[in-house]
Amino acid sequence: TRNMATLKEIQNRLKSVTNISKITASMKMIASTKTTRAQRAMTVARNYGKVSDDFVKQAEVKPVEGAKELLITVSSDKGLCGGIHSWLSRSTRKYLSQHGDTPVVILGDKAKVQVQRAYPDNIRYSFNQIGSTIPTYDESSAIASVILNDKSIEFDNAKLIYNKFVSAIAFETDSIECYPISQIVEAPNFKAYEYQEDILENLNEFLFANNLYWALVEGHAAEMAAKRSAMENATKNAGDMINRLTLQYNRGRQAVITNELIDIITGASAL
Repeated sequence: TRNMATLKEIQNRLKSVTNISKITASMKMIASTKTTRAQRAMTVARNYGKVSDDFVKQAEVKPVEGAKELLITVSSDKGLCGGIHSWLSRSTRKYLSQHGDTPVVILGDKAKVQVQRAYPDNIRYSFNQIGSTIPTYDESSAIASVILNDKSIEFDNAKLIYNKFVSAIAFETDSIECYPISQIVEAPNFKAYEYQEDILENLNEFLFANNLYWALVEGHAAEMAAKRSAMENATKNAGDMINRLTLQYNRGRQAVITNELIDIITGASAL
């Protein structure tokens, strides 16, 4: 009776793990499709970021000594993608441990939950509803406008911490420096550009939104790739568990049959 009960438990667990493996396999297929789309969007976003990056390099903008910095952590609301959000949170906490008074803006609830435990007073803004779809330039512009128009946040430079897409199976935490228009105007080579005074504020927001868009879309592509890898590993682990449980079930069933045969043979011998 005990063996039968154990077999029933194994059978139930086997059924449960099989259902889980079907779910993770489906999620892997969905993540694979989303990764392909995200990579296409990332190629476009990198061009936006390259415009800002090349402009700053050609103007030879240099960071000012003692400038106030704003830290922006680019995460998302979605999980089930390995430790991709933990790396961001770890980098954010490491930076804040060295620059304790730095205000923080967090994009996405996943990083917010982790950073809030250690540095709740540093968080000035948090944005959610991020990561369910590919981020758009309109979203980046809206976030940039909110940050730049809030006079209570005093900062000179902004540092964006995000996940850089390296390959379909790898990412790394990187940062993008954003400089204010006051530093850009003072750059050695900026005077080579012809411009009107009234467009400088728009240029400032444009460069900031470009970098935000770049970080958001690249982070989204890295997240989708990490999710695909996580679901692939989960499906593989579920398959290994199914094989072990099947072997265990077959051995238990064989033992039950053997015991029943011994009982029959013993009974026949007694007659």
